[in-house]
Amino acid sequence: MPTPDPAAATVPYELSPFPGEPAPEGLGIRGSAGRDGECLTLRYTLSGPLQQLRIPERDATPGRLDGLWQTTCLECFLALPEDPGYWELNVSPTGDWNLYQLDAYREGLRPEPACPEAPRLQRRDHSGVLEFEVCLVLPPPLAMAPALELAVTAVVANRDAAISYWALRHPCPQADFHHRGGFALRL
Repeated sequence: MPTPDPAAATVPYELSPFPGEPAPEGLGIRGSAGRDGECLTLRYTLSGPLQQLRIPERDATPGRLDGLWQTTCLECFLALPEDPGYWELNVSPTGDWNLYQLDAYREGLRPEPACPEAPRLQRRDHSGVLEFEVCLVLPPPLAMAPALELAVTAVVANRDAAISYWALRHPCPQADFHHRGGFALRL
């Protein structure tokens, strides 16, 4: 995997929970997104009452799996401007992952075949703050694009199994990470 350039430009973000969801009071999710050639780097920083969250430990042998969004999962939706198709990246704190390609809004979901390797996941836990860094080698259509639109999101499970949905923007009356109105970050 190519090493991202730490000097490459990054864009900060802050996620908010979907209104009315059972998000722990005081939990914050901030981070940054950056692109260095064919590498996308996403940083997620969780702060607050982390002891209330269900965050699994790193798996010794993570793999490419479906259904990761059903519990705590770091996500990013990527699109080319003015193209109805998009990609969905799911990364579990365990290191399990998947990258899907879709033809249009919730249509044609399939694993992206041009993703030869797992994203690199680094985890740092210190002083009540949990940081994740995800580095993904982008598939060719995204790597060659001059600009990308992103919806950075997260699914967070509480210890009592309640789930909250976090995003840059919630454009719908229900939580919907696939809606293009939520693709609010541009790289």
